[in-house]
Amino acid sequence: MAIEPAIAARSDVIQAALSSWSVPFWATVGVLLAAVLYVRGWKDLAYLRSTLIPPWRLVCFLAGLASLWLAIASPLDAFGNFLLTAHMVQHLLMMVVAPPLILLGSPWNLLLRGLPRWAARDVLGPFLSWDFLKRFGRLVTHPAFCWLAGAVALLGWHIPAAYDRALASPGWHDFEHACLFGSSLLFWWPVVQPWPAIARWHRWTIPVYLLCGDLAASALAGVLCFSERPLYSAYATVPRLFGMSQLSDQITAGAIMWVFGSSVLLGAAVIVTLRLLDPSLAARKHPLPTWAAPSRRPPFDLLRAPVAGAFLRARYGRRALQSCLLMIAVAVIADGFFGHPMAPMNLAGVLPWTYGRAFVLVGLMAAGNFFCMGCPFTLPRELGRRLGLATRYWPRTLRTKWLAVGLLVLFFWAYEKFDFWDKPRLTAWILLGYFVAAFSVDTFFRGASFCKYVCPIGQFNFVASLVSPLEVRIRSRQACTACATHDCARGNQNQRGCELDLFLPRKAGNMDCTFCLDCVKACPHDNIGIVILAPARELAGDPVRSNLGRFSRRPDIAVLALVVVFSAFLSAAAMVASVVASRDRLITHFPAIATLPVTALFFLLALALAPAFLVAGAVRLGRTAARIRRSGRELFCRFSFALLPIGLAMWLSHVLFHLSNGWGTAWSAAQQAAGEMGIGWLGAPRWVASAPLVAPDTMLAIQMLVMDAGVLWSLYLGWRIAGDYTNRTQDLLKLLAPWAVVAALLYAAGVSVFLQPMQMRGMIHG
Repeated sequence: MAIEPAIAARSDVIQAALSSWSVPFWATVGVLLAAVLYVRGWKDLAYLRSTLIPPWRLVCFLAGLASLWLAIASPLDAFGNFLLTAHMVQHLLMMVVAPPLILLGSPWNLLLRGLPRWAARDVLGPFLSWDFLKRFGRLVTHPAFCWLAGAVALLGWHIPAAYDRALASPGWHDFEHACLFGSSLLFWWPVVQPWPAIARWHRWTIPVYLLCGDLAASALAGVLCFSERPLYSAYATVPRLFGMSQLSDQITAGAIMWVFGSSVLLGAAVIVTLRLLDPSLAARKHPLPTWAAPSRRPPFDLLRAPVAGAFLRARYGRRALQSCLLMIAVAVIADGFFGHPMAPMNLAGVLPWTYGRAFVLVGLMAAGNFFCMGCPFTLPRELGRRLGLATRYWPRTLRTKWLAVGLLVLFFWAYEKFDFWDKPRLTAWILLGYFVAAFSVDTFFRGASFCKYVCPIGQFNFVASLVSPLEVRIRSRQACTACATHDCARGNQNQRGCELDLFLPRKAGNMDCTFCLDCVKACPHDNIGIVILAPARELAGDPVRSNLGRFSRRPDIAVLALVVVFSAFLSAAAMVASVVASRDRLITHFPAIATLPVTALFFLLALALAPAFLVAGAVRLGRTAARIRRSGRELFCRFSFALLPIGLAMWLSHVLFHLSNGWGTAWSAAQQAAGEMGIGWLGAPRWVASAPLVAPDTMLAIQMLVMDAGVLWSLYLGWRIAGDYTNRTQDLLKLLAPWAVVAALLYAAGVSVFLQPMQMRGMIHG
């Protein structure tokens, strides 16, 4: 019986809130005045030049005003005192709905034109021509200031103390809304660039600008979703509506902000990118700052940098780097064989799997294939070459990537099947086997056959380096045309040429390039550098590549790329608690399965059946819908590389998670190894559970940002590739749509994995 009064009380609260449409006088007058002035100015300008401001801008501006008025006058404002969810919806209307719609109306000139002439000329004219105001306007509309204003207002007003203060005081509440709306207008200003504003940054920076904005919003949403306790005390004493607890209300608000806010920001980034890629808009005249014009300065060349360039050009620079990594590898192998059997207390359980993978991925994404440059496995082979036994060429039938595909799949399967990360002795055997394999292959076969055709790690790095910003390439084509010796490929008496048979004038991208820099040291004209270029630039086209041909005719390389992509999701999913629990339940209910190779079946599904179904379907649907007469094999080879960014984003997000959680184990493992060898000056290890390098909420926001960038990058590459087959926008979208669906499914799978608990591999649990 005591339940009935509570239900009645909640019903009264809901009824009162629904009937509490408020009409704030000054806000309503301001909205109506802005609408009247805008319509008046729009009619005036449409009479003079009807094509300058089309009707859709009028619709956008009025819709923006309407959404703003709904945010402050509808029952959302009343419900916001009881539910964080309602308050969050109100804030989203003021931050991501109303501001861009208002700015899409290009309101500045039209509002001025809507004023009486005397008011515009005599009252506002002198004020608007004031130099200080112009400088101030340039300051507050600078993209950096706009982004900071939006981020500071968003995060600042959601600090518990500030938020509770705003709910407790109507004055502070109105000030909060003014700050959020005003800062959001500034945030969206560089994105929309309302006419006749002049761009301060190049338009290609806007997608990055929006991704950074999404990072701030996602961080706040993550805190709301994953906090274990309610953050805002203002909701602790109010009646609970709709049967929602305070914590459930907080989680719902965070989820709405995360999904809706990210959808708007990422959608805007996609729209800006597509408009930049649309050739029909290329002829439009937009005033740009002078620095945004194409520059004639040569791109950044790492080999011309003061310190790094001198080290890399030095005759023994690479050898020094390889020697350092060789000493680390020897220490890892020794500790793996003779050190502590627990992986978190052993260098073989920490350095390769927690640190090595993360550093390699970060290096590939931020720079280039520098691990292959410093690879320690190829250093001992120099001794084997002195034996003079390398008289054979690698067998012609094996001069493809199919062997590498099989070895890479075998490596990923064995990693999960035998738990390399948890068995230091097995890791030591693997590293030792790597040295033996590299020594054996390159002792008996000419060139760098191990690197080019065998090494699984190298093949992974080759594929990942296709989206790296740095590339070994020629500086001047004229110098190569005039060269008669081509020492970069053939070598000379003092320096060998490229052992991977890459002819630099025809080289495109980083495939099969180990960054060994033999070509740099052999070139007599100093015409080769490590140049920074647009990442994945070569994947958008299909040039003839030295010793590789066209990627559109290399299904082996396309399959290798797909293995890299899908293994990223497979490797992460294998560590998710729900997947492990599902596998265990399946074995429990069907004991006969326990005798089957469950891991092998899992890999068969994830690396063969699922990719084959998705990719074959995308090829078939896109080719049929767009009526493309090219072969399905060519489309498969080209579009497979469009999925690389989302796959590598998944890899990067995954290994950064483990690096953040296990970052403190390396030093303790080194102390443990040194102590076992009688070296005590490093100190005694402290085996305690350490805090993550990055807070979990922040790490999740970083992972979401990386995944956002990856899926947008994949869509961009797909758009560019589809543009090679059709000039009609409608057919282009039809060809791209199935691949966009595949990229979206991979993105959704990756996000769902990161939102679930994962195994803490390579860590001390306390």
